[in-house]
Amino acid sequence: MSFKHIDLYVVKDKSFLPKRIDYNFEIHLLPNNEEKMDAAPGEGHDGFYKPNFMVSKNMDRSYKANFMDIIKFVEGNYRVKADKANRVIAGLSMGGFHSFHISRYDENTFDYVGVFSAALMPREDAIGKVYDDMDGTLKQQMDNAYKLYWIGIGKTDFLYDANKEYRAKLNSMGMKYVYMETNGGHIWRNWRIYLSEFVPLLFK
Repeated sequence: MSFKHIDLYVVKDKSFLPKRIDYNFEIHLLPNNEEKMDAAPGEGHDGFYKPNFMVSKNMDRSYKANFMDIIKFVEGNYRVKADKANRVIAGLSMGGFHSFHISRYDENTFDYVGVFSAALMPREDAIGKVYDDMDGTLKQQMDNAYKLYWIGIGKTDFLYDANKEYRAKLNSMGMKYVYMETNGGHIWRNWRIYLSEFVPLLFK
C-alpha cells in the first residue's frame, strides 16, 4: 500500500496563552486516492502562565546540525517515502526559524518549505557552522531546485521588517517563493490561515 502521511505537531506558547495548546494535523492520501484530513486537539490546557519567549538553546546550532538524525530515525522506523519529493519542513515563529535554517543547511533534502511569521536571523551569540555562508547555502538550495517555498507574515507582526528584508534578498537572488501577507500580528489566527493555504499545495 502506498500513501503519504504528514503529521504536523504544533505547540506554540506565547504570553498568557493556555499552558498547553496542542494540535495534531494529519493528512492521509488513501489507497483509492481520496484525501482525508484530520485536525484534532491534544490534551487540553490546565491554567495560564507567562512562558519565557527565548527558552534555553532556542538557537543552539546542535538542533539544526543534527536534524538529519531525526529524519533517518523516522525513515528507518516508519513506512514513509524517503526522498526529497516527499519531505516537508514548515514551522511558525521560532519553528519558522528552524525550518529556514535547516532547509538551507541540508539544502537538497526538502521539496516543500514553509516559514510562517518566522524569526530569521540568529542572535549575535549564536555561533556554529550552520549559520555560516547563508547566501551561499540559499543559492545552493535554489540551484538544487524545490517545488514550493512558502512565506507568510502579518502586517503588524514584530518580525514583518525582517521578513521584508529576507524577501528582498530572495528577489535579488532570483529565488522563487509564494508569499502571503495578512492583517494582524504574531497570532494564531494568521497561522491557521497559513496552514490552510500551505497544506493543499503539497505533493502536487
